[in-house]
Amino acid sequence: MRRVIRFLVLTVCTSILVELSSHWGALVMALPPQEDIPEEILRTQIITTARSPVDGKPLSAGEYAQLQAQLQKSPPPKLDPRIQDQVFLLRLRKTLLQLFPFLNL
Repeated sequence: MRRVIRFLVLTVCTSILVELSSHWGALVMALPPQEDIPEEILRTQIITTARSPVDGKPLSAGEYAQLQAQLQKSPPPKLDPRIQDQVFLLRLRKTLLQLFPFLNL
């Protein structure tokens, strides 16, 4: 009888300790890092820099607006239809290989 009581007390104490230790870790992990800027502040900031869609170089806001206007006036040339077909087939092949990895296309 004493063994059963000791076993029950040990089981209850162990389960309480495990529950408390797992709960403390969850509280600490739920907090964001201190250097993280809140989203509300980020939403109010005005973005004054951008990247060029052509070559990826950093641009100021004025240069970006000029580039956008220039691209709208003269859009980039279209690809040859044969190349477009090849790109489509390559994308289709990639998708099929992701869905059916055992195919050796």
